[in-house]
Amino acid sequence: MNISLVIDRFENGKAILKTNDNDTIIWPKNKLPENLQEGSVLNFNITNDKNEEVNKKNLAKDILNEILNPDDEK
Repeated sequence: MNISLVIDRFENGKAILKTNDNDTIIWPKNKLPENLQEGSVLNFNITNDKNEEVNKKNLAKDILNEILNPDDEK
């Protein structure tokens, strides 16, 4: 999914971004490319990383198992 956003303004180190539907997204200015100004258009590509999601769930399970069963050997 691609989303096109326009920089509406900068406030307190944040960029106020507007969507085509006039929704607002607040984003840290230091996480954007340099030399942007009000009116600059940004394109965000949003994807779902299922592998990363599964890896994080498995890591969380492993950590919980270690905490709840400290004497069990793997």
